[in-house]
Amino acid sequence: MKTEQLIIVQSELDLLKKYLNDSALTDFNKRKLLAELQSARVVEKDKLPEDAICLNAVVQVQGVLNKQSFIFQIVHPSAADVGKNKISVSAPIAIALLGYRKGARIQWEMPSGIQEFEVLKVNQISQGSIT
Repeated sequence: MKTEQLIIVQSELDLLKKYLNDSALTDFNKRKLLAELQSARVVEKDKLPEDAICLNAVVQVQGVLNKQSFIFQIVHPSAADVGKNKISVSAPIAIALLGYRKGARIQWEMPSGIQEFEVLKVNQISQGSIT
């Protein structure tokens, strides 16, 4: 699988680097994230493409094999609320998705094994909830 280049703002790149060093990611996920971070393109917030996944973005992803679709917002840990489809930026799926764009396919090791997801939609919002 081809690794796509992440497009990310510096603060989120720093967050991912911290998570790479401080978390209990699997070896697969650590290697993948390290490779992605080394080739990431850092941009100013106003230059971030509208379809790039960032903090506060509402994202729709679908499992490639099972076709199961999920919609959630990636938020600061203090705003996380699974009941409202708001997941922490430090959650494994959020770490896997930050910096990717609509149409990207991402492989990430989950408790059930390596899964592949496709990004169907990205809606960047500064605040608020999923409607």
